[in-house]
Amino acid sequence: MTDATPAPASPPSRRARVRAPELIGKGGWLNTGEMSYTLADLRGRIVILDFWTFCCINCLHVLDELRELEEKHRDTVVIIGVHSPKFVHEAEHQSVVDAVERYGVHHPVLDDPELATWKQYAVRAWPTLVVIDPEGYVVAQHAGEGHAHAIAKLVEELEAEHAAKGTLRRGDGPYVPPEPVATDLRFPGKALVLPGGHFLVSDSTRHQLVELEADGETVVRRIGSGVRGSGPDSFSEPQGLALLPDGKVIVADTVNHALRTYDPVSGAVETVAGTGGQWWQGSPTEGPALEVDLSSPWDVAWWADRVWIAMAGVHQLWTYDPAAGTVAVAAGTTNEGLVDGPAAEAWFAQPSGLAAAGDRLWIADSETSALRYVERAGAGDSAGEGEGEGGGFEGDGFVIRTAVGSGLFDFGHRDGAAEQALLQHPLGVTALPDGSVAVSDTYNHALRRYDPATGEVTTLATDLREPSDAVLVGEDIVVVESARHRLTRLRLPDEAVKVEAVAHRTRREATEVAPGALTLDVVFTAPTGQKLDTRYGPSTRLLVSATPPELLAEGAGAGTDLHRELVLADGVTEGVLHVSAMAASCDDDPANEYPACHVHQQDWGVPVRVGDTGTSRLALVLAGLGA
Repeated sequence: MTDATPAPASPPSRRARVRAPELIGKGGWLNTGEMSYTLADLRGRIVILDFWTFCCINCLHVLDELRELEEKHRDTVVIIGVHSPKFVHEAEHQSVVDAVERYGVHHPVLDDPELATWKQYAVRAWPTLVVIDPEGYVVAQHAGEGHAHAIAKLVEELEAEHAAKGTLRRGDGPYVPPEPVATDLRFPGKALVLPGGHFLVSDSTRHQLVELEADGETVVRRIGSGVRGSGPDSFSEPQGLALLPDGKVIVADTVNHALRTYDPVSGAVETVAGTGGQWWQGSPTEGPALEVDLSSPWDVAWWADRVWIAMAGVHQLWTYDPAAGTVAVAAGTTNEGLVDGPAAEAWFAQPSGLAAAGDRLWIADSETSALRYVERAGAGDSAGEGEGEGGGFEGDGFVIRTAVGSGLFDFGHRDGAAEQALLQHPLGVTALPDGSVAVSDTYNHALRRYDPATGEVTTLATDLREPSDAVLVGEDIVVVESARHRLTRLRLPDEAVKVEAVAHRTRREATEVAPGALTLDVVFTAPTGQKLDTRYGPSTRLLVSATPPELLAEGAGAGTDLHRELVLADGVTEGVLHVSAMAASCDDDPANEYPACHVHQQDWGVPVRVGDTGTSRLALVLAGLGA
């Protein structure tokens, strides 16, 4: 996730011993049976702090990465999620309670709405993992994804070291599961109307699809075992659904990083795209669908003779061609942000909702709190112009435009002219019969409307609870109220609801930097027993850009060195540096011709302010011990 406020840091040392600061959070503890804990209570255990926020797709990836380690070492390791919000909605305690259940968090969580513990540990990015040894010292810090293998190695070392010293304490941890709640749906994600009038809903937290009668309440059947998995009768947090021309339903099986089809007639479920592995930088971006990795597909839509995929995990749009059995990137660079233009050059930020409407494919781009769309290059600005759905597919023949939203850091609830209107982390978008679109404005608990003809944004309904999708049924619109675990039927109103305008901006302290030359260092230490393997070329990658682009006079672009000399332009006093780093470490065993390799990666958005007293070196820790 891009929000980060870095400060200079020294290269980490394995021997550094830094006493871990205390754990404090105004929201209190979850998953502990109402008990509160201090680090002294956890002495003798290996503690892993996971600084996360539930809007962040990278944080959700890390939750899944840690599940195996959590199970294997549950008698020596205590994982504690420190929830550190970005959006206003995420600072609400009940929202954190919901998220812990929604995403299957099976360890204690400290709700830290004021970022007190985040600041104590000098955390700079979501997600960040901090390892504390049984004597209460910080011994490792990792930013981003892909570190589970390294942490598992470190845990084994710490277990052996502290068992020998007599400072390791084994036993049950402080996790107490909450009492299950009986509801027909549990945090449903998306819905569609089947040809016969029934609803099909992705029951995400229960890892199933559920068919409901036309009343939206009566369960007809459940599809899937209800247990997280990737087998023929299992899903893992499924989300998006779309009808295909052959009558089957395409399903975004999000945490399985796959697309599945479900046949409502036969009940058959089949995997049609994805390997089950998560896409990483350097992986193929096109090819046979079952041989190419995907990354958290969140929604799907049939448009321009393809299945379009909101690939939230890599901030892109992909397509799947059922006839050819292939997938390919259609738009986005994997950089996180809001940049319009030719599809191959556009930036997205966790696209999470899609809706086909004639010549446009509408997109709910959640992390930029934006409503965007795809249209064919050369199409006019008004809906209805262009070539239409029947034309051929040309991967470079599409452009991305923004209707509502300005970037990663501005959000709120404000109606009016689209150029100044605000949303808050929308997850769904629905095409309406008059050419306008309804937006499931998730973190505002509202249903909004954008009219391309007038350029106006209005509010259709409020007092919903985390709406994540909506479908049309006659003159009604049926909303997926995810956090109320139900479908809610509303009559499309003739008049908008009046709401008091609210605007927010993500609060982040800017790093003071000196004018002119700026040294950028991304710190990476390979885990014990591994090394950077350069037999087949560089195993590191660094991509640097800026908002505004004029901030950087020199140093923007891609390279393989984790050290870069930047030059800040004269006359630009503030902005954001976007830094994306990747390192692949491999087992250091000369006897092994095919060593196992592991990818570590993180994106930072570094707000900077230029001043004469600022630093001339910026260090970001990707992975290091004692950082």
